[in-house]
Amino acid sequence: MLKKLISLSNQFFSLPDVKFKRYLYYKIDFQSKIIGILGQRGVGKSTLLRQIAKSYKVPTSKKLYISADNVTKSLSEIAQEFSESGGEILLIDEIHKAKDFAKELKRIYDFTDMKVIFSGSSALEIENSKIDLSRRVLFYKLYSLSFREFIAIKYGMDLPAIKLEDIVKEHQDIALDIKKHFKPLEYLSAYKRFGSYPFFTEGELGYDLRLVEIVNIILDSEVATIYNIEYQKIYTIRKLLELFCCSVPFELNIQNISKLTGISRNTLYSYLYYLQKANLIEITGGNFKNKKLLNKPDKIYLENINLYNILCDEPNIGSVRESFFVSQSKVNHLIKYDKRGDFLIDNRYLFEIGGKNKSFEQIKDLSDSFVVSDDLEIGYGKKIPLWLFGFLY
Repeated sequence: MLKKLISLSNQFFSLPDVKFKRYLYYKIDFQSKIIGILGQRGVGKSTLLRQIAKSYKVPTSKKLYISADNVTKSLSEIAQEFSESGGEILLIDEIHKAKDFAKELKRIYDFTDMKVIFSGSSALEIENSKIDLSRRVLFYKLYSLSFREFIAIKYGMDLPAIKLEDIVKEHQDIALDIKKHFKPLEYLSAYKRFGSYPFFTEGELGYDLRLVEIVNIILDSEVATIYNIEYQKIYTIRKLLELFCCSVPFELNIQNISKLTGISRNTLYSYLYYLQKANLIEITGGNFKNKKLLNKPDKIYLENINLYNILCDEPNIGSVRESFFVSQSKVNHLIKYDKRGDFLIDNRYLFEIGGKNKSFEQIKDLSDSFVVSDDLEIGYGKKIPLWLFGFLY
């Protein structure tokens, strides 16, 4: 068994190197004994695993990569056997597909000296495991590509990330400098079509079909299986996603959404919990530690703007704009919905999102308030181009 796994592992490590490293690579504590990379399917977790593994200065013969859906032995048995043969680093892809993976990780941690780096396509099964892994595993979440990362991969321009404080203070000079390298609105248009997932490198024409397949697997396999939901109920969840896609930005009102969808309040709470954990929606201000205790979330969006292309025929432009802003800001900042504008970031900066001609009327008398405008290359004063927030990570 180990001989076959080593052969497959060698194939994995012989794949061409991806030079560009996602933002998360630079945040990982490589000294931790067990590292968990969580994220939606297709965001690049396998590539990140390979990059992490290659950062350890030990021979490839001491590293083993396995995909959890391709093994018949338990993970702890594989780890023990590889350790006894001199192995030091074990990489496990799609760990949520392994039987009793939480118990297996505990055994590896307690009874071997192996360093383990694993990925999970969804936080759902990780968080539903009965054994607490938090004391043994250092978890990280990999989000979809930022606009900046898309530009680096697609066009080979690895521009630096920009701090929020610098954007609000110096956005005009920053935008003028970046504009020397490319046309922001032209590249943003491409990002809106196929920029949230790195698999666009496998073919842009088939991008939407791949994304549809990912959403289908998440709903039909992960959500349905984990929470024991009947097929007809999955269809209802799809209709809920379509509602978020085509409607104006939703201020969360459980009673109103319940009336619009015909879903009972308690069931709706559960569906929102499932979709949030599956990384298909983003709820600003929400706290889903317990699906029964929903702490007054504020607004609902699809998790990234590419999902709007496949989940409804006519996406609402306001929702798409705000979804972009939220997806680019949430990785490093605290976002709250604020009735005075649209979003309050880090309890300090207030932003109103709109088109090129969006006025300051609603926030004109408020300090640290700004208008964020789509279809605008260079801003001025307190009016900032939307695309610039795509450089936050």
